[in-house]
Amino acid sequence: MRAVIARSGASVVEVVDGPVCEPGPGRVRIRVAAATVNPVDLMVVEGAPVRYGLVRERAVFGLGWDVAGEVDAVGAGVTGFAVGDAVLGLRDRLDVRTGALAEFVVLDADAVAPRPVELDPVAAATIPLNGSTAWQGLDLLGAAVGDTLLVTGAAGGVGAFAVELAAARGVRVVAVAGAADEASVRDLGARWFVPRGVDLADRIRALVPGGVDAALDAAMLGPDALDAVRGGGAFVAVNAGAAPPGLRGIRVHQVWVRADATRLAELATAAGKGELTLRVARTFPFTDAPRAFAAVAEGGLRGRVVLVP
Repeated sequence: MRAVIARSGASVVEVVDGPVCEPGPGRVRIRVAAATVNPVDLMVVEGAPVRYGLVRERAVFGLGWDVAGEVDAVGAGVTGFAVGDAVLGLRDRLDVRTGALAEFVVLDADAVAPRPVELDPVAAATIPLNGSTAWQGLDLLGAAVGDTLLVTGAAGGVGAFAVELAAARGVRVVAVAGAADEASVRDLGARWFVPRGVDLADRIRALVPGGVDAALDAAMLGPDALDAVRGGGAFVAVNAGAAPPGLRGIRVHQVWVRADATRLAELATAAGKGELTLRVARTFPFTDAPRAFAAVAEGGLRGRVVLVP
């Protein structure tokens, strides 16, 4: 089968041929219909996880976290899935030889969820990583109905999901993004919009006197976003190493995404009902994986880049 990999120290993306792995006990093999390229994949290509001590050096790293497709085989002890089932899944382990950017991927059964038949696999492949990160970040914050929440990077992959999910929970959202994104971010449910730029905290506090109850920082603004949070509030950093000190008694968390089949199923169901906005920027065949990675690296996209076999 074809798989997209990064060779340690090479900083390049390759498409290679390899064996199709058998699913062991408690695991599911998925025939991939679509898989997403995320910024974290670029970090793996550049060797960041090794530099930061998250994984040990190895010759080859598999790429890709998000997958949508059909069950191709199930391992011993797996219940609830059968060959041919439409699914989506999240590969949340860094230290793997084959990731979701492959023609087949094997995942733990608790990292796989049913995919509604009305949900196109290309669109579905944009859900797992960013949707799970946003959901788990909101859970860490504990924002409740009527609370105010700042979301930075509100037009990006995680931020857009966070805005929409928070608004659905009855949370009042202050969204920060580029000025050109105001209409789309408001459509997601943001109550207030603040263009990114200088004096951010002051401009947010002018809208929400005393500061917001919580912040989900998807744009790595760090102290600038923290300053907009009231004393004793809560703050979640999405990107590794971007969490500022917890000044003024603010609870500061770092969200480390984990595969959660129950939540993934809820996200997929919401998307299937049209209650969650899915955005695909571009699609590429597997053979054009280097071009797909270049498009993500260039930035400026609104939506995900998806590879299809």
